[in-house]
Amino acid sequence: MPGVVRYRTPYDRPGDLTTSADAMQPPINANDDGKAITNDECLTSEHGTMTLEAIVEVTGEFEHLNELVMLHIKKAGGLNCIDDYFTTVTPILDLLEVEIRVRYAPGITIKQMKLVIHHWIDNEIDELK
Repeated sequence: MPGVVRYRTPYDRPGDLTTSADAMQPPINANDDGKAITNDECLTSEHGTMTLEAIVEVTGEFEHLNELVMLHIKKAGGLNCIDDYFTTVTPILDLLEVEIRVRYAPGITIKQMKLVIHHWIDNEIDELK
């Protein structure tokens, strides 16, 4: 979606932003050479630019993250404008970015990162209920 803000992590400067139009990335489900990515592969920059979006995509946690975002929006009473969206969603993405940065270690597999993200989202959902 043009104009959607994407957060870069864990390889870029904290707070570095880019729009999807600027983030022309290779497909997330294949390496640069076109080889399919498996869950047992290490999560590396070989999978494309390691934005928060790319990490969540390659781990298959987008729908789960969306569930958390929708719960926050519901708890906030909905959205009236784009600023409400950023006020509600940005802190969630920032906290997830911190969790990934803290838990990331060289050699971590996609499956291990999926567990990190999945457990973090589950804990956040539990706190909202």
